[in-house]
Amino acid sequence: MGYLFGAYAVFWLVTFLLVFSIERRQRELEKEVEALRKKQEPLMEV
Repeated sequence: MGYLFGAYAVFWLVTFLLVFSIERRQRELEKEVEALRKKQEPLMEV
């Protein structure tokens, strides 16, 4: 029974780490897209 609990705990740990990693990368991409939009604004006004 101990192995089952251990496997369950490892599964959820890996799942949460994966979700956290995806969330962090998503925030970085949103910042990059916003920076590109700000760079593009002067070009669109012409």
